[in-house]
Amino acid sequence: MNRPPCRCLLRETGAGYAETVYRYIENLPAEEKTGPEEYRKRLAVCVACRYLRDGLCTACGCFAEARAAKKRMHCPMGEERW
Repeated sequence: MNRPPCRCLLRETGAGYAETVYRYIENLPAEEKTGPEEYRKRLAVCVACRYLRDGLCTACGCFAEARAAKKRMHCPMGEERW
């Protein structure tokens, strides 16, 4: 059964590849990883964004959670967002 796209993160989609993305995030070197509080803030912005669909940012095509996990990355809609 097809369902409409949701403004949700990967874990909520039930996508089989979600665990691969989460392993990738877990294995990021500590010096490259966003701190837990900043990560939560970034994801809150993503969940509220109209470009998030089934865990993907449709503005840039990335997995939102992976992008938010990297310190050096910024929201593709502008650094003022995060």
